[in-house]
Amino acid sequence: MRVLLSTYGSRGDVEPIVGLAVRLRELGAEVKVCAPPDQEFADLLAGAGVPLVPFDRPWRSWARPTTAQERTRRVTEFIDAQYDTVAAAARGCDVLLATAMSHFVARSVAEKAGIAHRAATFCPVVLTEDAQDWNAVFGPAINAHRASIGLPAVHDVRAFMFTDHPWVAADPTLGPWQDAVDPDVVGTGAWILHDERPLPADLSAFLDAGTPPVYVGFGSMRVEKDNARAAIEAIRAQGRRALVGRGWADLALIDDRDDCFAVGEINQQALFGRVAAVVHHGGAGTTTTAARAGAPQVLVPQAGDQVYWAARVAELGIGAATDGPTPTAASLSAALGIALTPQTRARAAAVAGAIRTDGATVAANLLVEAVNCVPSPTSELMG
Repeated sequence: MRVLLSTYGSRGDVEPIVGLAVRLRELGAEVKVCAPPDQEFADLLAGAGVPLVPFDRPWRSWARPTTAQERTRRVTEFIDAQYDTVAAAARGCDVLLATAMSHFVARSVAEKAGIAHRAATFCPVVLTEDAQDWNAVFGPAINAHRASIGLPAVHDVRAFMFTDHPWVAADPTLGPWQDAVDPDVVGTGAWILHDERPLPADLSAFLDAGTPPVYVGFGSMRVEKDNARAAIEAIRAQGRRALVGRGWADLALIDDRDDCFAVGEINQQALFGRVAAVVHHGGAGTTTTAARAGAPQVLVPQAGDQVYWAARVAELGIGAATDGPTPTAASLSAALGIALTPQTRARAAAVAGAIRTDGATVAANLLVEAVNCVPSPTSELMG
């Protein structure tokens, strides 16, 4: 069985795909992954022994669109940046699974290649957004491209991108899908790439030197560098030590006091079990990793599905969220005051026991079934 996995997005989009690829290879499948050529993604795939088919343009080169018109133009650019690469990689494959911005091209590639196609999202709220907005913003670019390659127009863009049976690769406790959309949503659980790397010696020494610190990091979000100052001041106000993840914003320490330490890319699975709380942007992956570790969370959502995860963390009682993407020391300190209570710690520990770890295995088995029963790629597009 030959499988092509395609994603165009940040670390939170690439790492789950690698987790799925590892499980597929354990089932005997040949797997390759189309992903951005950013060095950390190339290293991630190489470390897992999964072949990378790189796109020409790295994910770091994209800036977030600020208007509807810019979003429409950006879709055209995404399609142009991906289609030929995915189409070439799909030759000889039995099934194509897409996530993130690869949804703009994957269905068309599968139609042209005559292979099975599955679409997955890491957050159920994506499936509940207004379909008319999708048609208005994304339809012109998608249909112009489809016409250029000899395919008919689609009238329901969301159904085209996600199919009538979309997969939600989110933990059912953190991101329940059962009532999120009608008709059938296939819940697989989160796709977790198990990380066995040890923590660096200097980080371990910092952790051992005092009480558990509060970790703050915003992953691939290009937040203002002042966020680090606000976070460190808030953490100190709570009488805690701070551990700063540099991330793509290249956050830095604000002084040379020994109660703070900065780290780069790290094994968060090993780290989060040793911290007092995790302050982060609210990506699906970080939210799930912190929840698995039983670490209380403070979310500072920047955009998109991060607002959903912030609400879920608060609803579950495993943390708190700030109001808005640019926190102050006061707003972060207030949120940390909630996250650091014994009640929140106890609730986070209880929820940790409910987090599933078999999502990638479930998805891998479903893909094997998909190859054994290939539907018509165009059967659900018209209407």
